[in-house]
Amino acid sequence: MATIQVDIVSAEGEIHSGQATMVFAPAKMGEIGIAPRHAPLLTGLKPGEVRVQDTEGNEHFFYITGGMLEVQPYLVTVLADTALRGDQLDEAAALAAQQEAEEALQGMSEETDLARAQQELEEARARYRAAQKLKGNR
Repeated sequence: MATIQVDIVSAEGEIHSGQATMVFAPAKMGEIGIAPRHAPLLTGLKPGEVRVQDTEGNEHFFYITGGMLEVQPYLVTVLADTALRGDQLDEAAALAAQQEAEEALQGMSEETDLARAQQELEEARARYRAAQKLKGNR
């Protein structure tokens, strides 16, 4: 069975390192799947869920707030702005953050604040979706 090395890192440090048979990531233009011997690729990531299928068939979930993805034929590197393991996600906290971001967005009037509020809302929604998906897989 062909495998690919997967390294997920953020400013806080290494989050995951190991061999995988498949990796799924939220690229800026849509979700992508990466198998061993994938063509080289460099792309931006949006907030969402990175899924890693290990050699035993288990899936590992990670929430990221964005970053960069580099793919080489035998190496996938996720350079995340912020990353959490799936089991660190708190659904109630994610929902509260989403509601807070929605309220902040409604009160914005200045363009720069509006862009920041929209980004925070996108991150909060992605975090809540990831928390819900993980809860369903438990």
